[in-house]
Amino acid sequence: MNIKGKLIEKLETAQITDSFKKREFVVEFAENPMYPEFVKFELIQDRCDLIEPFNVGDELDIDFNLKGRKWTDPQGGVKYFNSLHAWKISPAQGAEAPPPPASSPGDQSAPPVPAEPEWLKSSNENKPEMEDDDLPF
Repeated sequence: MNIKGKLIEKLETAQITDSFKKREFVVEFAENPMYPEFVKFELIQDRCDLIEPFNVGDELDIDFNLKGRKWTDPQGGVKYFNSLHAWKISPAQGAEAPPPPASSPGDQSAPPVPAEPEWLKSSNENKPEMEDDDLPF
């Protein structure tokens, strides 16, 4: 699976047991910008350092696996856990186009309209004029 989002927080690596470590990080996923989601990912074992080169605010492209586990507690109750194991992190490509250059207040001129190419002029000569409310299909 893949998701693109903005890095919100990266936590320190936690040594869970002698042979297991993990690191968590949070990404803001804004598929709908009015209602962003904050998604927590895990990096495990040798992948804990994948997040290191990135800073809070960076736009990321994250490849991950969705994991689910079932656990039965000592009283016989069943619980389910989900986790998102990231396995590849890279800078997002084309996350946002740069804003257009600002124009000065006195510059109110419209950009020039290109002339109609010669080959198009000849193909339009024999076509009937259409009304404003006519649809071409």
